[in-house]
Amino acid sequence: MTTSAPVEKVSQDEMLKQFKDRYAALIKENQDLSAKIKENEVTALKLQGAIETLEYFGEGEVPDKVEDKTPETAE
Repeated sequence: MTTSAPVEKVSQDEMLKQFKDRYAALIKENQDLSAKIKENEVTALKLQGAIETLEYFGEGEVPDKVEDKTPETAE
């Protein structure tokens, strides 16, 4: 005993319209997502710059460990 899902009968014109509508919706969604990705990239770069700035200026405050950064000279 097997049961199968009922087959929906749709005219070719209706099917074509549905496919075109779905296609247009997907294209629009991709464009929206692409714009959001670009917006996020800009925000991420701004945050990265702010983080680097704060870390740079934060180094001037009480350092945990002082490293000797003088270059060694050959004798």
